[in-house]
Amino acid sequence: MSAPGEHAPAGDRAGNRSDNASSNALDNASGSASVGNLYAGIEAGAHDERFERLVARAGVLIERIVSTGQASPEGFWYDDPRDEWVVLLAGAAELEFAAQGGARHRMGPGDYVHIPAHCRHRVAWTDTAAPTVWLAVYFGAGADERE
Repeated sequence: MSAPGEHAPAGDRAGNRSDNASSNALDNASGSASVGNLYAGIEAGAHDERFERLVARAGVLIERIVSTGQASPEGFWYDDPRDEWVVLLAGAAELEFAAQGGARHRMGPGDYVHIPAHCRHRVAWTDTAAPTVWLAVYFGAGADERE
């Protein structure tokens, strides 16, 4: 999902980053499996959003994002060159899409959205009472690259 918020090229995001932080990487370079738990290591009172790259391969990037009340800055819109498919696993959030006049779309556990490349959007709100856990899959041109 630049400053506090979600859904932008990784280089545009603030927050803590790690690669496979919630997984037990088992020599993935040799073709072995990686295992992990999407709910491991979540800090309920974290000040910053946390972005964890789980898989990066040609044409695809999968990240776990944990928000603890962060939102996109007012007036800021993400405009990613990649398609993005996001599912909300825990917590709650509201997204806005510029093409829909900024109408808010509430998301809860199990809700997902496909955001086509260059579909301007922003995270309007994430829950402050409980962590919001997202799984984001970026695909298309340059999906595996960190900008």
